[in-house]
Amino acid sequence: MDISKRTQGLIWVIWALFVPIGIYLLYQFYAPDQEINWPVLLGYSVLAILTTYFPFKIAGTTIFLIQWINLAIFLKYGVFVEVLVMQLSIIPLVMKLKIGFSDFYRAIFNSFMFFMVSVISGVLVLLMGYQVGSIELKDIIFFGFIYQVINIFTNHVILYSYLRLTKQENEGFFGRDTIWDYAGIIVTFPFGITLYLLNEYVGTIAFFLLGVPFLLVTFLVRLYSNSERINEDLNQATEIGHELADRLTGDEIIELFLTKLSKMLPVDYSYIVDIKEGDMVFLKAMENDVDIEIDHSHEELLKSIAGIVYKTDKSILFNKQSEWLQLSAGFLPNNAESIISVPISRNQKMEGILVIASRKKYAFETYQLQIVSLLCSYFAVSLEKARFVQETVSKSERCALTKLYNYRYLEQQLEINMNDLLNGELRQLSLLMLDIDHFKAINDTYGHQSGNDILFSLARLLEVELEDCGILARYGGEEFVVILPNYSKEQSFKLAEELRTKIESTSFEIRTELEDKPQLIQVKITTSIGISTAPEDCDEAMALIRNADRALYIGAKREGRNRVAEYVK
Repeated sequence: MDISKRTQGLIWVIWALFVPIGIYLLYQFYAPDQEINWPVLLGYSVLAILTTYFPFKIAGTTIFLIQWINLAIFLKYGVFVEVLVMQLSIIPLVMKLKIGFSDFYRAIFNSFMFFMVSVISGVLVLLMGYQVGSIELKDIIFFGFIYQVINIFTNHVILYSYLRLTKQENEGFFGRDTIWDYAGIIVTFPFGITLYLLNEYVGTIAFFLLGVPFLLVTFLVRLYSNSERINEDLNQATEIGHELADRLTGDEIIELFLTKLSKMLPVDYSYIVDIKEGDMVFLKAMENDVDIEIDHSHEELLKSIAGIVYKTDKSILFNKQSEWLQLSAGFLPNNAESIISVPISRNQKMEGILVIASRKKYAFETYQLQIVSLLCSYFAVSLEKARFVQETVSKSERCALTKLYNYRYLEQQLEINMNDLLNGELRQLSLLMLDIDHFKAINDTYGHQSGNDILFSLARLLEVELEDCGILARYGGEEFVVILPNYSKEQSFKLAEELRTKIESTSFEIRTELEDKPQLIQVKITTSIGISTAPEDCDEAMALIRNADRALYIGAKREGRNRVAEYVK
């Protein structure tokens, strides 16, 4: 998370109070007694700088194997020189982490932490009786080991306290990073002792005999670690692709895609821009894991980073804000730094654009641009599959003529609603069955196509009148059914009467197909409606339909049509 300006200022103040004055006091009390061999000290310093500049990652943890070098420096020259070399190693660390002026407080904090770690571990070991420059093996091993343990422990106390005070995420005092640091003691401690003793007996050649091979091994481990990270990200991308393929709706796929992406990469802001008939529109926008609404026109988006991808059909990566500030920021927040934008393509056709951003500089690696492109391919394929599935399901659930739900869907939904009623999730469940009066006469007089026109037009009228009321379906022939969750019989009767009146007063336009010269005419129809309500009338889904059907034909049709009738036991 971002550190407040007040906290950053406090870090600078603490550093100014402790580090410069502390270095001066160390010189007064712990300056080296022996004459410094400058070529040897230069060799130690070069090793420290190179080791700091070339860290590597293991299991997601960044490892700086500098402990063995500062151990050898301390054994040789004491705490004052070791502090100076550790402060010098801050420079390559700043370069490696690409720390800019706005977040230079991080370098200052590292300088303070390195200083305190060196002082506390060095002074304690000296107070325990270690003689700087000793070549007694038992003293070197004993005090050297104590020095490294105190060094690592102090480092973690300071770092843990800093993360807690600034309310940043941490893994606890004994997290994964702590385990790797203590494991580093086991690896580096023998090297530190050996480097010190070898330098004492053979001189500067020790740096070539031990330091150079160690750096080469570190470099090889770094290369292997990077390849492992790439392979791990590729495997993770493949797993995400499989998960996307298992989702059957577009909303599920979009939600899963952005969620997984934010867990895989340090993403603070994510946006998906859809391309419809050549125009860009926002499909989804998330900032800090919260959905937001953004309304930008195609022309506005053309001037943004998404517009660059749209025009060039190429992925782009920006490491910091200064690289893209001259461009139109568009929809991106002011504190965005690193950005990846990738076209979402299917069959070599751009269907959308992904934009992800982080508040951190250099948050994304170059290879991750290809990983995101791969994920976008999985995403596009999964969306296409979901659309196909939805179209297939929709066709199987819809009446081809009226475009309303069919009997198959009606039956399934009615079972679900009845179960909800029995489980107490619904208070009541009503059903209307509506039938067009004398529909056969319309077909005989004007033709079946005219009858179909009336069915289609009536379906549109019912959709408008019943919007948000319940589920409308075509039952078959000229019959329609409406499922009304949480509607009482009285409410259902009122709604049915309003429908009947509306239909009776509406003129329907048809073409007279049976005449020599077909023409458009206006006709009027009436309807009869039957009502049944659960749990008063029944407690089974199919019984609710039968009861409404009985009410329709006995209570409405037999009584003269164009009326509403309730089921009576």
